[in-house]
Amino acid sequence: MFEITLDNNGQVGKSRIVLSGEIDISTAPEFKTKLHELIGDGDSDIELLCEDLSYIDSAGLGILVGALKKVKMHHHDVYIYYLRDNIKKLFEITGLDKVFILEEAI
Repeated sequence: MFEITLDNNGQVGKSRIVLSGEIDISTAPEFKTKLHELIGDGDSDIELLCEDLSYIDSAGLGILVGALKKVKMHHHDVYIYYLRDNIKKLFEITGLDKVFILEEAI
């Protein structure tokens, strides 16, 4: 089970999205649909807050890469905050720490 919510706090030019729970092959289709609804055309920077994200598999990572491609077409970036150590290690092993902007804090 996972949750995804938009939390912009009045910010303009950024989409702040909070992820929590587990994103895996069983939740990937719903995650993809909701994420793409929230990022729209990809015409703003995306901030993913992952403090409560406990697990993500390759299906979820693939969806994040697709979102990154969408925003990069508009010269924007995806910033990922508060990754747990197990998920951060996955980003490092796959080399995704080089394509996403991983931050410890906002």
